[in-house]
Amino acid sequence: MRVLILGGTGDAAELAARVATIPGIEAIASLAGRTRQPSIPSGNIRIGGFGGAAGLANYLRQEKIHLLIDATHPFASQISFNAAAAATEVGIPRLMLNRPVWEKVSGDRWIEVDNIAAATAALSNQAQRVFLTVGRQELSSFAHLKKLWFLMRVIDPPSPDDLIPPGLVLCDRGPFALENEREILINYKIDTIVSKNSGGDATYAKIIAAREMGVTVVMVNRPAIPPGEQVSNVEDAVAWLVNQIK
Repeated sequence: MRVLILGGTGDAAELAARVATIPGIEAIASLAGRTRQPSIPSGNIRIGGFGGAAGLANYLRQEKIHLLIDATHPFASQISFNAAAAATEVGIPRLMLNRPVWEKVSGDRWIEVDNIAAATAALSNQAQRVFLTVGRQELSSFAHLKKLWFLMRVIDPPSPDDLIPPGLVLCDRGPFALENEREILINYKIDTIVSKNSGGDATYAKIIAAREMGVTVVMVNRPAIPPGEQVSNVEDAVAWLVNQIK
């Protein structure tokens, strides 16, 4: 039985490694290719887009895929809708591995917004030194905020011709330790963090550090996802998969 895992997250890499040990299953992990040096999961790898829902449906047919697991980033909503449409068209089971959102707790100073445009608007009124942790592809949205200073943490550096806001680019990959995040907030005199509500443990330390130090967090809420069966962790995804082959 062949399973396609749409990846790009640590959960997806962990799932691919687990699935590779299950007899009777051949897993193919697919990465979008947006990160120049991605964390490569074990097993069979495919890198690149499919060409929308129709292209993905063609791939599922051509490769004789029996099961589809969508373990993409919570903010990669378009591929999730494409996956739902393609799985329905081909008639195969689909599962979403969708880790829980971070929940606001006592001491958090969050400004919750629905998209990146709203995040930039929120900064205009109350920030001066911003820790921007929304990914390389979103940097240009903040470039017009010339009066603010940004520490931009990304996995890959922006290209020389990319439009980015004033400040400093920091290339690093999680998971990040709490002490690391505390030092960043102190050393760069950060008064505001901008973060997507990605969930998970790998980047949550910055939220804890902000809570401890009274730093405001502009939190971008997740986009809508297609309906369908979901699990919140790798263990449950493995259990779903094993159940499908019984």
